[in-house]
Amino acid sequence: MNRFLYSIVFYLATPLLILRLLWRSIRSPAYLQRWSERFAFYSSSGSSSSRQETPVVFHAVSVGEVHAAVPLIRQLQGLNPDLTILVTTSTPTGSGRVTELLGDKVRHVYLPYDTPGAIKRFLDYFCPKVFVIMETELWPNLIHHCHTRDIKVVLANARLSGKSFSNYKKIPGLARTMLQELTRVTVQSPHDSERLLALGLSPEKVNVTGSIKFDMACDEQQIQGAKQDRQTFASRPVLVAASTRTADGVVEDEKVLAAFRILLEAYPDLLLVLVPRHPERFTRVFELAVEKGFNVARRSTDSSPAQEHQVYLGDTMGEMQYYLALADIVFVGGSLVPTGCQNIIEPAALGLPVITGPSLFNFQAVSELLLAAQAMQVIQNEQELAGAVSDLLASKERRESMGRAAREVVQANQGATEKNLGLIDGLLNRNI
Repeated sequence: MNRFLYSIVFYLATPLLILRLLWRSIRSPAYLQRWSERFAFYSSSGSSSSRQETPVVFHAVSVGEVHAAVPLIRQLQGLNPDLTILVTTSTPTGSGRVTELLGDKVRHVYLPYDTPGAIKRFLDYFCPKVFVIMETELWPNLIHHCHTRDIKVVLANARLSGKSFSNYKKIPGLARTMLQELTRVTVQSPHDSERLLALGLSPEKVNVTGSIKFDMACDEQQIQGAKQDRQTFASRPVLVAASTRTADGVVEDEKVLAAFRILLEAYPDLLLVLVPRHPERFTRVFELAVEKGFNVARRSTDSSPAQEHQVYLGDTMGEMQYYLALADIVFVGGSLVPTGCQNIIEPAALGLPVITGPSLFNFQAVSELLLAAQAMQVIQNEQELAGAVSDLLASKERRESMGRAAREVVQANQGATEKNLGLIDGLLNRNI
């Protein structure tokens, strides 16, 4: 497939994209808003029709990528105080995090769909000099039209799973052309570099910098708040199930609750802090836990769980470090369903023992480091999850050993943000 055929297919698929927005809006009404931005018609969304020149654009598809981009953006603004930055996302949750973390310090819109017309309107309107794509969002028309306008395109903190590699191999011509039009690429691991090179990326364009997510900043306010709240149930062990997901009809929360029921037989005071990944699932997961017979408190309505509560539902956004800081043990979701696990660096940075399921492709390189350091354990199902948690609850020494090893892995792999910052600032100021 070449880019011309790809564009035709994308145009033909536009009605399906609209239907997808409508379908997703059933659970998340925010998907009904700001459609004009998705087609790069900014005057109809309340903006002026004149250009809004923005030297740097960061694209962060959703929450995880936003969190990775924020330290880069803040430090780049520190080096260039008058710099105007645009942050684009693709999801309402990502959009919300941009607003919460960066406010009016940046501009923000949704990235338009990857049709030639929308991309040209977008570039005409914002006129960037440097376009930074976080992690894996490769769009052929976006990259091509940036290239033809001499806009420097950086794929930052890149990762490429085995599944994505196989998919790109099915469209070798399109993938190779797209990668050759990138200006620079920073990758999380040598494995990512090897896959990108095999697809056609030029060796001189790639740098292995490690993952920016190792440089996460601890939110001391959230951590101290959790420690204070933990005092109200200090005698209870706490299992946090972070960022649980659903996929292919499999509800990860059901597996976690099944494991939790087994654990209650030996540890009747155990508290489960259950944190679904997506806000549109909060109410359904609450109902699920109640249906399973558990006494549930909700973070959004209860300041902290009482003694009679067995499950504490983390139904707020932007408080993951608070929830993690409550934990003795953390299970990271997205790993017992085939979506690739969510962020395993966050609990590791807090010195917590980490348990995951087998689906790890989103953090493959990081998981290998944690496993090699004996800081993480992989289980296959809810029965093994119950067994792994039980073994850790029985051994404070092992919990502390895994937590120390996890923190050491994070500390040993920091520094990617500074490397990426130097590259982006150099391109912006024409030093590279």
